[in-house]
Amino acid sequence: MSLWGVCALALLSQTPSKAATPPARAVPASLTAPPAAAPSTPPVRENGWSVLTPEQRAALIAERAESPLAERLLGMSEKFLNTPYVLSPLGEGQGVDPDPPFRLDAVDCLTFVEETLALGMAHGEPEVSALLERIRYASTPTYEDRNHLMEAQWLPNNIKKGLLVDVTRKYAKADTVTVTKTLTAHTWQSKSSMALQIPRERQPVGTFTLDMIPLDKVLEHARGVASGTILVVMREDLPLKATRITHLGFVVQKKKRTYLRHASRGGYNRVVDEDLETFLARNARYDKWRVTGVSLFEARRPSPTLVTQPAATPGSAAVGSP
Repeated sequence: MSLWGVCALALLSQTPSKAATPPARAVPASLTAPPAAAPSTPPVRENGWSVLTPEQRAALIAERAESPLAERLLGMSEKFLNTPYVLSPLGEGQGVDPDPPFRLDAVDCLTFVEETLALGMAHGEPEVSALLERIRYASTPTYEDRNHLMEAQWLPNNIKKGLLVDVTRKYAKADTVTVTKTLTAHTWQSKSSMALQIPRERQPVGTFTLDMIPLDKVLEHARGVASGTILVVMREDLPLKATRITHLGFVVQKKKRTYLRHASRGGYNRVVDEDLETFLARNARYDKWRVTGVSLFEARRPSPTLVTQPAATPGSAAVGSP
């Protein structure tokens, strides 16, 4: 069976090979063109957050704040189940992307993970916005300083801040392979890359390295992956694509099966727990942009200074402790 896949940048529709399963996942919202119209209005759909009063929500965030972080992430992410998928629902509230900087009524695959991390890491509701800012931005909460690209920005910046650890090799051991994503001046001349509207002086170039579990080896190691681990989906490196990571979610182990809790575009169009075997089988059928495997990342609690200190100056990153 073919491992080729389709995942469109800048709102292009996806066209998986014929199958009775939902279509491919969308690229993380940070890789799509910023909205040109008013902020997104999601379809009305109840989730675990919408039934809470503001007081109940604050109490939930503060409750058992010192519990293991993986446990916190599972609890917070569960509240998002059934939340509508809306492409690029978060922004800076003004400027290039006027969408609100925080909301609980709509997510895409990336903002679902980002908001869950901020909620799970927080000791109380007042910390959530500061943590989300640290996760979404390299330093200052501006569009040009946002972590738009997964390999070049989102992952390395959050690893540097002590918020993430690459655990791919921990679980896959000898089946782990090393892969790269290369960004050149030529990459930034493509239509999809220019749609990001990143100033030329802020466009990253270079080769970025990651560990990966090949797609045909993932299920061999899936049952050993701890719940709450972040799983990212990787495709082949195409010179005109600004990323090769096109989706992410949380691993959830339950009922002797492994699931991916993710904001799914297409057939589900909401946050779901999807059997990982089903998810991988669908990805293996895509026939245009080849899915090559997955990488795994473990979230770590931030250092107290990362939450309380003012935003860092551009180019710096505060380092947290595990």
